[in-house]
Amino acid sequence: MNGPGPLGAFLQARRARLRPEDVGLRDLGPRRRVAGLRREELAQLAGVSVSYYARLEQGQSRGASAEVLDAIARALLLDDHEREHLDRLAGAARHAPRPRRPRPEKLADETRDLLRAVDGVPAIVLGRRTDVLAWNTLGHALLAGHLDFLDPDDPARRPNMSRMLFLDPHCQELYADWKRKARAVVGNLRIAVGRHPQDPLLAELIGALTMKSPEFVALWGEHRVAPCDAAAYELHHPVVGTVTVTQQTLSIARSPEQALIVCTTPAGSSSEEALALLRQAGGSRAPHADRVGVPEKPLRQV
Repeated sequence: MNGPGPLGAFLQARRARLRPEDVGLRDLGPRRRVAGLRREELAQLAGVSVSYYARLEQGQSRGASAEVLDAIARALLLDDHEREHLDRLAGAARHAPRPRRPRPEKLADETRDLLRAVDGVPAIVLGRRTDVLAWNTLGHALLAGHLDFLDPDDPARRPNMSRMLFLDPHCQELYADWKRKARAVVGNLRIAVGRHPQDPLLAELIGALTMKSPEFVALWGEHRVAPCDAAAYELHHPVVGTVTVTQQTLSIARSPEQALIVCTTPAGSSSEEALALLRQAGGSRAPHADRVGVPEKPLRQV
């Protein structure tokens, strides 16, 4: 194996974020050249030998037991999401199947019905690589009105929310606190990579963002691991102005690797009024307002 690999890189990043005082150690040694705990300090806290821990970080050992991983997780002060990520990385290091190019993700009929049922709020369905599999009219108008409504229906043209956030000026200007949104997306991508380490399309996405976005490189290097569950964001929308929405991620029972993202606003708020205006504006000019990513065949041939 060349380099530390995902497991070693994660351990190194988490060790670098800890200071001796964070774990109850007194720093009495020589002046530190880099921030964070030394390997020998982390090994001492975890109760393993320095040489063994060094091999883990260097990608030279793949057989860490559950007990050792527990000890290392406690020493690194990992939260529940980070601990699950550590387990996935360790499991992937032990079993490295030959990657196969996955088939394009599809939207189940039940999911399409669900998206249609929540037509009163902006909503989109994302795949496991944050590809947009479908959106309702209001979700499209709020988050990506500059794109063709029918793009998600064609796997070759599907928008990708991570790619858009880092590379599309419209999406960069949409979020008032763009960096907070970007950090949340990167933390969620880390979970996806841990779950699907052999997914070549996911690797291509990470590679493209690494090549084209210095901001992504900086955030990816933090090795932050956190799911996108619910968070409020202020949006600067080009049509209706400032809108504050809570983006909530809901799991889909029939398609566990897909997620329904809905954007809600407080009742009676100015943001609710703004979405009502956006709905009126979108309905008056969107030829596909009554459909959720299901164009008629003649439209596909245009």
